[in-house]
Amino acid sequence: MNEPKQKIAFVYDAIFPYVTGGAEKRFFEVGKRLAAEGYDVHFYGMKSWNGADVIKENGMTLHGIMRNESLYTKQGKRSIGEAFRFGLAAWQLRKESFDVIDCCSFPYFSLFSLRLVTWIKRKPLYCTWHEVWGCGYWREYLGLMGIVGYAVERIASGLPDTIIAVSDQTAQELADKLGRKKNVVVIPNGIDLEKIAEAEAGKEKSDIIFAGRLIAHKNVDKLIAALDIVKKNFPDVMLTVVGEGPEEDRLKKLVNDLRLESNVRFSGFVEENKLFSYMKSSRMLALPSSREGFGMVVLEAKACGLPILTVNEPQNAARHFMRENSGDVITKNSPQSIAKGIEKILENRNSIVSSREIERYSWNNIAIGVAEVFNLKNNI
Repeated sequence: MNEPKQKIAFVYDAIFPYVTGGAEKRFFEVGKRLAAEGYDVHFYGMKSWNGADVIKENGMTLHGIMRNESLYTKQGKRSIGEAFRFGLAAWQLRKESFDVIDCCSFPYFSLFSLRLVTWIKRKPLYCTWHEVWGCGYWREYLGLMGIVGYAVERIASGLPDTIIAVSDQTAQELADKLGRKKNVVVIPNGIDLEKIAEAEAGKEKSDIIFAGRLIAHKNVDKLIAALDIVKKNFPDVMLTVVGEGPEEDRLKKLVNDLRLESNVRFSGFVEENKLFSYMKSSRMLALPSSREGFGMVVLEAKACGLPILTVNEPQNAARHFMRENSGDVITKNSPQSIAKGIEKILENRNSIVSSREIERYSWNNIAIGVAEVFNLKNNI
């Protein structure tokens, strides 16, 4: 008689598809595949849906353990109050039974509650770590109070039994900036190769596409300023901005101030299939982000056959995917340099993407890797 498969709990305040982002997407894709193999998969997060607190979707159970709140303040920064309240809400898991629990590292406070929960239940605590902030960025982000933020991040990094880092860079920064060196394994984020292959190019063409959350460190304002420069040589250049976030109103105002209304299209949030269609009808992806723990959208764009432009920032892990023979360009983090990079790609498109490199990032392979780390009795 087969032994019943284990119950797996994923904990993060933002649950996909109600909130979209790389961290949300990773838990969803891995969880969906584990559920398809018969594992009892549960998500615990903010209740971002209408109706009952507990619902079932895609073979998984979603638990709203806290009322829905904005993840960001009016100033566009991650809300500390929301993060703290979710940390307290995570204590509710003491009433639940589970075999494996994986908590997203950010926004940290939930790790403190779950460390107590897993100690009580004598279960291991896993944590998926997407990016490391470190003391320098915390000071930049919060000023003098950043010292407290850094202390919380450093202590939190010592709480999980095992950390799953999404990139080699994140693993290295865990060691260098937070002192976490042991029991760290690297399992990257993934992409849905089947959906990408099925997507067809959309009717709305664009020269440049940006896709991501509209927050300050994504530097979409610099991309728009660069477009103003590019327009002098390419008057009809078109940028499609896909995504939502606290910077949206400011970015739209910048477009109006620079009189780029006919050159920039804001598409808001779009479903995955439509995003891939947008990519396939574009000539390049621009991701001028100062901080990327992984850069999933870069792999998706590469699978769609696009060359990539990104910036040379130490905390931008996406730059490690750049290949000289693929037409990719890495620039300085300034409108002038980004503009030169855009023009270089537009003048000489030569995108050659290695299918072998892309295939290793399929979500199926990522889910298998996670199952092995979880030491599940019946691997997928």
